[in-house]
Amino acid sequence: MSFIGLDLGTSSLKAILIDDDQNILAEHHVPLQVQRPHDGWAEQCPSTWEAAVRQALGALAAKADCSGLKGIGLSGHMHGACLVGADDQPVYPCILWNDTRSADEAAEMDADPRFRAISGNIVFPGFTAPKVEWLRRNKPEVFEQAAKILLPKDYLRLFLTGEHVSEMSDAAGTAWFDTAARDWSDTLLAACHLNRSQMPRLVEGSAISGQLRPELAADLGLPVVPVAGGAGDNAAAAIGVGVVEDGAAFLSLGTSGVLFAATSGYRPAPETAVHSFCHAVPDTWHQMGVILAASDALEWLARLTGQTAAELTADLGALQAPSRTLFLPYLGGERTPHNNAQMRGQFLHLDHATNATEAARAVLQGVSFAFADNQLALAQTGTTLKRALVLGGGSKSAHWVEMLATTLGITLDLPKAGDFGAALGAARLGMMAGTGAGREVITPPPIARSTEPVEALRDAMADGHARYRAAYDALRSL
Repeated sequence: MSFIGLDLGTSSLKAILIDDDQNILAEHHVPLQVQRPHDGWAEQCPSTWEAAVRQALGALAAKADCSGLKGIGLSGHMHGACLVGADDQPVYPCILWNDTRSADEAAEMDADPRFRAISGNIVFPGFTAPKVEWLRRNKPEVFEQAAKILLPKDYLRLFLTGEHVSEMSDAAGTAWFDTAARDWSDTLLAACHLNRSQMPRLVEGSAISGQLRPELAADLGLPVVPVAGGAGDNAAAAIGVGVVEDGAAFLSLGTSGVLFAATSGYRPAPETAVHSFCHAVPDTWHQMGVILAASDALEWLARLTGQTAAELTADLGALQAPSRTLFLPYLGGERTPHNNAQMRGQFLHLDHATNATEAARAVLQGVSFAFADNQLALAQTGTTLKRALVLGGGSKSAHWVEMLATTLGITLDLPKAGDFGAALGAARLGMMAGTGAGREVITPPPIARSTEPVEALRDAMADGHARYRAAYDALRSL
């Protein structure tokens, strides 16, 4: 038996084929482009996703035997607004997660106490609801044509199956969702001049959402198989690394940063700017602290100094206490815990001795302090972490991983080489939908090494974090 996982990213669509032992048999990437017609806007044409998934599935069928295919799972970037008409064709480009045009609409919604009370979250400008409200106000002719409003991966599902379906983890990021009840909120929809008929029906991420269309399957040389509900990208990544039980966690050091914790219950605390969403498997939720510039902050310094990120971090030596130099990594604002789109990055206490190496150390430490802010925000909801998997490109730096472990005071486990991302999580959900398998297939990866905190530096890290927090308070009004 084999299973396909499709991960619709902002910059590419990835497809993998795994066998029933979860070995990767084939994979394929298709690049995607983002259109930015105005400052702060970010859009994609959903038809490009259709072409990409055709190409990716065709490539898998050409590279490996897919005759034993039993299921397909979906993952995708969250919060996008894909409006389709009665003919299921897009009536406007998809407005993406990083589009900020609807900041005013988001602020108005967030001022309505019903949104935080029912959804469990701040209404961020990146969420789906304020984007659609922006269209209602600014493009009424588009809004009036919308028969269904879909999230990006769910538009892909429409193409694959002909069904209008979403699932809990992605729907929870719309601001129309009752996260405790795992259902659309009629109250929040009505507040946005919408109703349930314009929403896709809901299934759990591991359930069957539809069948691959026979004519499409024939075109691609694939059997007709079930398509799973799937998951939003971070929830799918958690499925891929086995983070489903209460207290299990991962820290992602990608372009942005995520501190993700699975929870057995619903623990909303919107005032902390922690995301409280449904997980992709039944009766499970998750929380996320999100920072907008993690490894991206190091790449910014690399561009500034004319060195590569690898060169900047190659000779940092043994971990040491934070220097007086501080870096605040708010290059494009910050989400958790500040919800501040206007704040920008800062270097403080520079002197004649500050060179590129010292600046790099300060950048790594500043991002580590931002993760510590996320950890404190999670703790305010009752979620305490003892260890976490560490993922993403930044995890290649042993120095940075040790700095993070010491700053956070937790053990960080680095997986052995392999693909443990959202595409694998999607494939696992496809396996569950196609075979009826349960959580036993959502296993953690083998660990290459575990990094413990350097206890001798814990007090120094805590002092540095206190100075970091004080710097934000002093500078946020400037």
